[in-house]
Amino acid sequence: MAFLSWRPLTMKLENSITVRNNKCWISDSCQSLGFPVLTKFPSTLWIKRYKQQVFLCRKNNQHCNPFLIVNRMDIYDTTLRDGAQGENISFTVIDKLRIAKALDEFGVQYIEGGWPGSNPKDVEFFKRAKQELHLCRAKLVAFGSTRRKGIRCQDDVNLRLLIEAETSVVTIVAKSWKEQVINVLNVSLEENLAMIEESVRFLKEHDKEVMVDAEHFFDGYSHNASYALACLDAAIRGGADVLVLCDTNGGCLPWHIYETTSSVASHFGSQQRIGIHCHNDMELAVSNSLSAVYAGASLVQGTMNGYGERTGNANLISIIPTLQLKMNYNVVGSKLISLTELSRWMDEVTNVPHQPSRPYVGDCAFAHKGGLHVSAILKDERSYQHIDPSLVGNRKRMLISELSGRGNIVDKMKQMGIVTDSQLQDPEWKRRIQGILEQVKSLENKGYTFEGAEASIELMIRRSLNNYRSPFELLDFTVLTGNKRVYYAVGESNNILTHGVYSSETFRNESITQAIVKLGILETSNGACPIERTRCFEAAEGNGPLNAVNLALKKALVRVHAPLEHVNLQDYKVRILDNESATAAVTRVMVEFYDAETKCVWSTVCAHSNIIVASVQALMDGFEYALLQRLPACFIASEGESSEKSAVLL
Repeated sequence: MAFLSWRPLTMKLENSITVRNNKCWISDSCQSLGFPVLTKFPSTLWIKRYKQQVFLCRKNNQHCNPFLIVNRMDIYDTTLRDGAQGENISFTVIDKLRIAKALDEFGVQYIEGGWPGSNPKDVEFFKRAKQELHLCRAKLVAFGSTRRKGIRCQDDVNLRLLIEAETSVVTIVAKSWKEQVINVLNVSLEENLAMIEESVRFLKEHDKEVMVDAEHFFDGYSHNASYALACLDAAIRGGADVLVLCDTNGGCLPWHIYETTSSVASHFGSQQRIGIHCHNDMELAVSNSLSAVYAGASLVQGTMNGYGERTGNANLISIIPTLQLKMNYNVVGSKLISLTELSRWMDEVTNVPHQPSRPYVGDCAFAHKGGLHVSAILKDERSYQHIDPSLVGNRKRMLISELSGRGNIVDKMKQMGIVTDSQLQDPEWKRRIQGILEQVKSLENKGYTFEGAEASIELMIRRSLNNYRSPFELLDFTVLTGNKRVYYAVGESNNILTHGVYSSETFRNESITQAIVKLGILETSNGACPIERTRCFEAAEGNGPLNAVNLALKKALVRVHAPLEHVNLQDYKVRILDNESATAAVTRVMVEFYDAETKCVWSTVCAHSNIIVASVQALMDGFEYALLQRLPACFIASEGESSEKSAVLL
C-alpha cells in the first residue's frame, strides 16, 4: 500500500522512492502504477514515470502534478584542488588536513584532496591522509586525468599515482570538446575516446568509484553534440559511476545548462548519475549548478566561499542551503546551522578577507537599514528576510544610520537589554529614543557613518542613560611632531648614503612624535568595581600621532584597568569627505580593535576637520567600549543608586 501526504507534500511508494511536489504538468499517457494511492481527493489518481520524475495525475482530465524524485543529492567539495588555484590562495599540507576534517564534520559527501601526480605537496597530503585523516562521513577523492596518448594505462605515471593514493574514489578529467581534443591534446577523436574508456576501466579494475569530469562539456555539446555524448558513452563503457558535466569557461547561461543536462539525463536514463561542475566567470555558477540539479543532476561540485581560478568556482556556501531550504534536499541535515561558522573559518585559514555581502553567511546578509524595512521586520521577519538567519548560523542586524527610524534604535536597545516593551510606553523613554535618533542623523550629516561602528552606537545609547558612568575622561592632550637631527658616529651609520656618497660619519634627520595625555580615571580596588576618580598624566613617543597617543593612553589606563593590556588596534581607516576643501576637509576615522584574550572585535568612528582629534576620539571610544564589555557592572549604576552622573575629578 502506498500513501500520499499533502502536508508536507511528500509521497512514499512501495519501492521506497520519496517524491515531492514540484510543478504542474500536462500529460496524455498516464498509467496505473499497479497499486492504489490513498488521498483526500475524490478522483482516482494515476502514476506516470518520466526521466527522474514521477507524475501524479487524474485520468479524467489528464492533469498531472510531477514530483521530483529525491533519491540522492551529493556535495563534492574541490576546495583543496580547484579552490587552491585561486589567486593568493595557497594551502600547506597541514591546512589541507584541517580543512578536510572540517568538511567531513560539516557533512559533505566527497572531498577532493588534490592531484597526486602534480606536485610534492599533494603527494605528501595523500601519504599523511592514510595515517592522519580519519573521515566519518565523506569519501576522500584523488584527482587526475586520463592516460596520455600512445601508452598503456598500466604504464601511465599519473594513473599509477592515483592508485597509490589509496582513495576509494577517483575523478579523472577528460576532454569532450572536439576542438580541444584536436588543438590542445593533439590526438585524434578516436584516440581520445579510447583514452577515456580505457582509463576508466583501468581504475574500475582497481575497485575505485570513478567520476569523469567532462571538461568543456557544454561548449563541446553546443558545437558538436554527438561527439560530446560519445565521450560520455566511452566513460560509461569503461564503467564510470558519475558523469560530471563541466562549464569550464564559466560562459553558459542557466537555460543552456538546463537544456543540455536534461538531454544528457534523457540520453542515459534515470539510473545514471549526473554531476555538475561550474565556474563563476559570469557570476552564474550557483544558478547554473541549481539549473543542472533541476534538470536531473544529483551531484554538485564546487568550493567553499567560491574560491577558484579566475573569478572562482560555484560557491557551495550558497548552493548547500539553497538545496536544503528551497529545494527540499537533505544535504547536510542539522549541520546547516554551522554554515556561517564554516564560511568564516575558511576565510581565516585561507587568509582571505571576509566578504560581508555574501548570501546566507555574510555580515550584511540579514542587515536592515531603512526605517520602513526595520519597522516591518520587527512586526514580521518574513517581510524582508527569505529565511530565518539562525537556520544557517547567522543573525539579523539592524543598522543605525541617517536612514534609520525609531525601530532601529529600539531594536538595538533591546539587544543591549536596557529597555522593555512596557518602558517603551513611557514618555521619558520615547524622548530619549528620539534624541538618540536625532543625534545619529545629525552626526551622519557631519560625516560620521555608524553602519560599521556598532561600538560607537552602543556608547551613544549608554551615555544617554542616567545610570551610566564613564570609566575615564580625556581632560586634555598634546601631540608634538617634527624632525630631530641625529648624529651617527663611526660604525653606527652602516655606510649611510648621503648626496650620492657613502659616508661612515654623518648627520640624519629623523621624525619623532610625542604625546602627553591628562585623564580623569574611575579607580578600582584590586580589580573590583570603581571607588573613586583620580587624575593621571602620561607621555609616550610613537612613529605617528595616533601611535603616540595610543601608547600614552594605554600606559595610563592599564595601571588601573589591566584588561586593556590585551586590547590592540587591528585596523585604521581614514577617508577625506570633501576633497574640494583641500587641507580643511572633514576627515572620517574608523578604528578597529581586537581583544586578544576574549577574541572580540569592534569598531568606533569619529569625524572632524582635525584628523588627530578624530583619531584620538575614536581611540578613546574604543578603549571605553572594551572596559564596558569587560566590567559592565562597574560603570552601570544599579537602579537604587543616584541617577546623577558622576563628575570627573578635575
